[in-house]
Amino acid sequence: MPGIHKLTSLGLAKLRSPGYYGDGGGLVLQVSASGTRSWIFRYQLEGRRHEMGLGPCSVVELAEARELARRCRQLLHQGLDPLADRRDARTARAAKKARSITLDQCAAAYIEAHRGGWRNPKHAAQWAATLATYAAPVIGALPVADVDTDLIVKVLMPIWNTKTETATRLRGRIESILDWATVSKFRQGENPARWRGHLDHLLANPGKVAPVKNHAALPWRDIGAFMAELRGNAGMGALALQFTILTAARSGEVRGATWDEIDLPGRLWTIPAGRMKANKEHRVPLSDASMALLAALPHRTGVLFPGVKQQPLSDMSLTAVLRRMDRGDITVHGFRSSFRDWCAEAEGNNFTREVCEHALAHSLPDRVEAAYRRGDLLDKRVVLMQAWADYCSRAR
Repeated sequence: MPGIHKLTSLGLAKLRSPGYYGDGGGLVLQVSASGTRSWIFRYQLEGRRHEMGLGPCSVVELAEARELARRCRQLLHQGLDPLADRRDARTARAAKKARSITLDQCAAAYIEAHRGGWRNPKHAAQWAATLATYAAPVIGALPVADVDTDLIVKVLMPIWNTKTETATRLRGRIESILDWATVSKFRQGENPARWRGHLDHLLANPGKVAPVKNHAALPWRDIGAFMAELRGNAGMGALALQFTILTAARSGEVRGATWDEIDLPGRLWTIPAGRMKANKEHRVPLSDASMALLAALPHRTGVLFPGVKQQPLSDMSLTAVLRRMDRGDITVHGFRSSFRDWCAEAEGNNFTREVCEHALAHSLPDRVEAAYRRGDLLDKRVVLMQAWADYCSRAR
């Protein structure tokens, strides 16, 4: 082609003044004011002028720049835009790279991204364990873009009827990971792990396969006799269980309670948001019985109910108390149900639903109502918790 290859390698090294130096055929050397030198391909298409960068001289030598310019001229000869062709090539490479990301890699990235939002460190471990046990052997090594409905069913079907609760959690976790992958542009289309309107047509309703079982609870009429027997048991676990019942709190909230959370003059236990299931601060009025129990504790620093080396009791400590009492028929969490049933059924009780639900730190089901009712009804709950403690002290 006439009028090309005007520059030479020797002459190229001497071009240091800012400006543009043409090699012919659209190839131009650009020297900036700062002294950087790079290659540009100039062309005109459909009446418009374009410039396309081909790379710096430190990376692209003269011969390579000429070859790149030649390819651009070929594309123009075919009626194609070199810039558009490069964008298409980049898109294709990105798509290929995205398809190579596996479900296991997406799962690890999802867990890491959400780890900070999970209050319980065990949550991340549970996610990783269920995925590694049930999903990874089947679809973990596959590109996340290739995961479809048939593969999801292949993962879930073997445990859907035998380990239904685990299977439903696994499905939800895979759905979340695939949603993350879609937003991250690693896959496209509908989520094959979604339940409503999709997998619910292929798998049995989990509620019918394995009906939800509530925590076994002690009948509220038996609470007085039980508390009398419980007070005869020694040890921190037994004291913690008494406090759990009197405050209608969750086991973890009691085991993690510290003296810094207790206002003895105000007869109030304030549980910080970080230790609450709903991530919202909860105030618990302390009854006469609760105050007497705290007064009998040997320490006034650290956790209320210390275990070995002054550390919080383990999550099985309170359950162990029930087992020693030969009460395997009930659970620690079930005492919250006993309390709620007593609120609703005991003769003479006229506590409103809102007061009882606040005592259990439950959110109001009606979002509109919850938005307007922002107080925690503490004064009314003082009366409620004292009445509950009084009832717990009466053995039948």
